Amino acid sequence: MKVAVLGAGAIGAYVGAALHRAGADVHLIARGPHLAAMRQHGVRVLSPRGDFTAHPHATDDPGEVGPADYVFLGLKANAYAACGPLIAPLLHERTAVVAAQNGIPWWYFHRHGGPYDGHRLESVDPDGAVSRVLAPERAVGCVVYAATELQGPGVVRHLEGTRFSLGEPDRSISARCLDLSEAMRTGGLKCPVETDLRGDIWVKLLGNISFNPISALARATMRQMCLHGGTRRVIETMMRETLSVAEALGCTVGVSVERRLAGAERVGDHRTSTLQDLERGKPLELDVLLAAVVELAEITGVEVPTLRTVHAISDLLALRSAA
Repeated sequence: MKVAVLGAGAIGAYVGAALHRAGADVHLIARGPHLAAMRQHGVRVLSPRGDFTAHPHATDDPGEVGPADYVFLGLKANAYAACGPLIAPLLHERTAVVAAQNGIPWWYFHRHGGPYDGHRLESVDPDGAVSRVLAPERAVGCVVYAATELQGPGVVRHLEGTRFSLGEPDRSISARCLDLSEAMRTGGLKCPVETDLRGDIWVKLLGNISFNPISALARATMRQMCLHGGTRRVIETMMRETLSVAEALGCTVGVSVERRLAGAERVGDHRTSTLQDLERGKPLELDVLLAAVVELAEITGVEVPTLRTVHAISDLLALRSAA
């Protein structure tokens, strides 16, 4: 099994190291000091489950890697449309693209069935730019329940969680999902293959759609947002509106708002990825988290006034931070 990790940051390098440990032919594509460190010392994983070092091939040139069986995308979703020149050398006729993104993926309505089958969301696939680069037929969905961060170049700090749920857009249990799942499990990760990954997408989105933009607007940690009464009520309302949209699309989310909030509070003084991106001057990945659900509310006729308000304010923040 040949796996290319395009965007081997904290999550990508962690997955690549685990797959390399399982015996897969892994190629990490990165740049800068992080790439230099991985070339020289390998990927060092520091984890409560045990530290280890893996030495997969690392490069900044996808052409040096060539076609792979799987491309694991560690890029942020807002970089997908522009990744064509990077991903093209990695593809052969049957290459699967595993997108470990937050929020609503560009393939969401591919083989969805029902009245919205094949619908394209402008907020996540503007003018079809993402679909032209990443054909939905190649997509294997992936919902990440692991928290990692780069402690330094070539050093991944694994904080918690090892689950990477996989699923086909058409809800089948495919050989390509089963094969990748087996390799991930051999490398020490949890990797169930789900018949309907969309439920997992909405479970994770409940937290991302609320905590991520609010954390950036308030410069607050998970614990601080949960303990502030007014902010907690806003987040509860955002979650309930999100559940209404999911239900309008025929997706039952198997977690309550109360349980989701309790889990977030246990995380403690963690800064969301959106807040970290804001502090580092990076683009904010809010379209797939918030704009997409507002767009889904429009096509399903669901009222989401709080989501619309937070989207308007956070969108201005994203535009100003990118200026």
